[in-house]
Amino acid sequence: MKDTKNDDGLIHAYLLDGKGGGRLLNWEEIDAWESSQGVLWAHLSYAAGRTQAWIRERCGFGSLVSDALLAEETRPRATAVGEGLLIALRGINMNPGATPDDMVSVRLWADHARVVSTCQRDLISVADLVESIDRGNGPVDTADFIVTLSSRMVSRMTDSVDAIEDQMADLEDNVLAESQSSLRLELSTLRRQTIAFRRYLAPEREAISSLMAERVPWMLDTHRMRLREVSDKLMRHIEDIDAVRDRAAVTHEELLSRASEQQNKRMYILSLVAAIFMPLGFLTGLLGINVAGIPGAENPYAFMLFIVFLAVVVTGQLVLFKRKRWF
Repeated sequence: MKDTKNDDGLIHAYLLDGKGGGRLLNWEEIDAWESSQGVLWAHLSYAAGRTQAWIRERCGFGSLVSDALLAEETRPRATAVGEGLLIALRGINMNPGATPDDMVSVRLWADHARVVSTCQRDLISVADLVESIDRGNGPVDTADFIVTLSSRMVSRMTDSVDAIEDQMADLEDNVLAESQSSLRLELSTLRRQTIAFRRYLAPEREAISSLMAERVPWMLDTHRMRLREVSDKLMRHIEDIDAVRDRAAVTHEELLSRASEQQNKRMYILSLVAAIFMPLGFLTGLLGINVAGIPGAENPYAFMLFIVFLAVVVTGQLVLFKRKRWF
């Protein structure tokens, strides 16, 4: 797959043969393309100047579609414009150094004769589609292209969602085994990932549902049935993400409960220690005042007797605490 940051903006383009295969095209062949030749798929980098000029000046899309294809920020959606579909989808970011929840957007215009897609970062689902065309088992028309790309994008989410579920299960198992500070950090990171996934997956399902609802003449009922399967699978991913988010909330509450319990135990122990030493401190302080008349001041055994008396006091306190079941 070519780098999406190439100068001329052309990542790849194919002329589909209607049998699952296709022929690679260059810019000159794209400019010379006519609908009678077959279905065109042009995948472009929207930031390149040549891409912007070609979309705005040569495609005849109009400002609404052109602006949507070249927009830097998009939200998943699907809208019928005439007999074509304007689509924006997001896929898992599997580029090196990226996190999966930093999802990659792809914008598409599809009609009965061509598909024009734009993006800025590599998308593995698009690479899968290219490989399938090269092998001769790719999409045969524009409707098949939309269904296949949507299906591959949702399928690519499965590993990431499963990884989040496995990470959540490990955190639940390690609640007692690891330090709470490290668990809270991992749990916080996981919750942020689930929030990011949920933010994109919900509108993506709405976009796919809109694809099923839009009545364009080149999309058949069989394509809508396949899209329904894609939508159901995406819904399962959303439900799994929601379940992970709920489990993360419960685990977080468990961590807070255990931290509070540990703190209460420490405070309880300190309270018992203070209760034991409070009378001892009172007695030693009372006998330590520098005034005449302190009992036993002239008796050589007074100190040992006082120590024995303090031991009796402590023993009595311990017996009292034990009877009251304070420890």
